[in-house]
Amino acid sequence: MNYEKLTLKKIAKERMKILLNLAHKVFHKDPSLSRKYVELTKKIGMKSSVRLPRKSKMFLCKKCGNLLVPGTNCRVRIKPECGTKIIITCLTCKWIKRYPLTKGKKLKKIK
Repeated sequence: MNYEKLTLKKIAKERMKILLNLAHKVFHKDPSLSRKYVELTKKIGMKSSVRLPRKSKMFLCKKCGNLLVPGTNCRVRIKPECGTKIIITCLTCKWIKRYPLTKGKKLKKIK
C-alpha cells in the first residue's frame, strides 16, 4: 500500500511538470489554454497531495490562476528597504506577491 502511494505521487509530480512545461510553451500563442494547464496542474497536486515546487509556484498567480511571465503579464521588482524583497505583481488582476530575499545561513564555527 505504501509503495502504491509513492508511485502515485511520483506519477503526479511528472504530470505536473509536463503540464507546467506545456503551459510555458503555449503561453504566447494561447493564454487561455495555458491557464487551463495551470488549473489541471493544481487539481492534480491537490488530488494526490503533492506540492508544487517553489520555483514553479512563484510564477503562478494565486488570485486569477494565470502563469506569470515577467515582461508580458507580470512585473518583478527588488526592494531593498526593510530587508530585501522580491515583489511580483500580476498585471491582469493586480495581485502582489512578496518573497524575502535572504542570504544563505552561515554555519557556526566550532571551537
